[in-house]
Amino acid sequence: MDSRDTAPDSWEQEDDVEAPDTELQSAFTGLNVNAPEFVPSFIPRGNAGSAGQDGTDAVAHMEISEPVAAVENGETDASTAETWEEKGEPDEVEPGGGPMEECGALGDEAQDEMMEEDEEMPVPKLPPPPPDAPKKEHVNVVFIGHVDAGKSTIGGQIMYLTGMVEKRTLEKYEREAKEKNRETWYLSWALDTNQEERDKGKTVEVGRAYFETEKKHFTILDAPGHKSFVPNMIGGASQADLAVLVISARKGEFETGFEKGGQTREHAMLAKTAGVKHLIVLINKMDDPTVNWSLDRYEECKEKLVPFLKKVGFNPKKDIHFMPCSGLTGANLKEPSDLCPWYTGLPFIPHLDSLPNFNRSSDGPLRLPIVDKYRDMGTVVLGKLESGTISKAQQLIMMPNRHTVEVLSLLSDEVETDDAGPGENLKLRLKGIEEEEILPGFILCNPENLCHSGRTFDAQIVIIEHKSIICPGYNAVLHIHTCIEEVQITALICLVDKKTGEKSKTRPRFVKQDQVCIARLRAAGTICLETFKDFPQMGRFTLRDEGKTIAIGKVLKLVPEKE
Repeated sequence: MDSRDTAPDSWEQEDDVEAPDTELQSAFTGLNVNAPEFVPSFIPRGNAGSAGQDGTDAVAHMEISEPVAAVENGETDASTAETWEEKGEPDEVEPGGGPMEECGALGDEAQDEMMEEDEEMPVPKLPPPPPDAPKKEHVNVVFIGHVDAGKSTIGGQIMYLTGMVEKRTLEKYEREAKEKNRETWYLSWALDTNQEERDKGKTVEVGRAYFETEKKHFTILDAPGHKSFVPNMIGGASQADLAVLVISARKGEFETGFEKGGQTREHAMLAKTAGVKHLIVLINKMDDPTVNWSLDRYEECKEKLVPFLKKVGFNPKKDIHFMPCSGLTGANLKEPSDLCPWYTGLPFIPHLDSLPNFNRSSDGPLRLPIVDKYRDMGTVVLGKLESGTISKAQQLIMMPNRHTVEVLSLLSDEVETDDAGPGENLKLRLKGIEEEEILPGFILCNPENLCHSGRTFDAQIVIIEHKSIICPGYNAVLHIHTCIEEVQITALICLVDKKTGEKSKTRPRFVKQDQVCIARLRAAGTICLETFKDFPQMGRFTLRDEGKTIAIGKVLKLVPEKE
């Protein structure tokens, strides 16, 4: 009897065959044969590996429960091949993809598997690694402003407009937000990723995302607006080149944000201290019923802000640019809006693209202040490269502890590269150091040119807000680049006249609000710092106490430790 006739019979009786197959299964478990996926369906799915390459072994075991089929299938290799060929040459087709309908359960499962794989494949390709990545200038933009001004919503809207978040994802967020009766919050969920931030609608950590325009590559740093999280906001602002101050135009919200104790003032000042040179003021929520794109309200906000921003140190003509927008509807972010014919400038994203390039020296000493660290197949650190260039397999020193480390891999905005230039936000995987040995505020340097570290330094300080007087012995928290450390003012050296810059001859016994003085400060532990003259990014600092920013200052000179 020809084997061609019987094989299909036994396949049609698949249900009858599969019941007594437990013995066969146990006999197969001992086998370890690497074989192609395809198996005739009288062999249970779990043992797919054992038919194919090593036909003879399989036959020997099959004789136990299915002597007829086994002998016939094993008579000659040719006959098996013919049977398969008749069925549609599955060898040439991908497993599960052949036209073999009788192959019941196996075919379907394999097909399902293939389908799943096909569906999962495109997911990681979401941020496409652009071939010309290094050519675009990297710009870090920090969104600052009072709590609930709409910073995260604008960030989410920008990511949607530039195609960094899929429509499908946003629709999912919208459904979830509706269930919580928070339907206006869904855009901010693109940046507020953890559950606590979403439930309360408040950003806590500095959110990170990125988008590209024709000329530039932007990293969004979404800073928290709540006053309890100002230290996180300072960390975010210290990485930024450009700040976007988001103001809510809604009646009552602008006023609370701007009055004493509101975060609008404090954030603008901290951004200036952190070294942000250019400020864009986005007057948000212009679509609100209380505002309704009114030019009068826009001008009112502008008039109140300009004198204050001028006092902080921004030049209204050069450094500040005002524009109206609506984060929720996306009006005037990418395309000009018909709702405000009175605004003639560029919308937000084109305006960012048209800004002049930042001049950064790539030949300077390597300095990378660490913002955050975690474990992931080794030690991973995050930070913005302030100056110099960094490349894979480079040997670096982690200051102030002088650990020698090696760069295993470099990611610039989630895209792996071999080298990176100044201004880029990087993730480095390091070898030779444990995650516990690193703290935010440590600095990666090249061995030939280490940064300075110490505990005592002289600085020029401007007292911004403090009710009583400040005397030697006063303690505060120092924020310098990404480092946070407790300091004590050990001595006041002299007062500086604000207008003339003259220094007083005698030592002051105290300083009070709005005065400028030169003082000696001593940190509780060793910190990395540079003088403002040598390296501005690491020579500026703020002093905070009781949740308020008390003073801003710059490092004038490092005092060596007494032996």
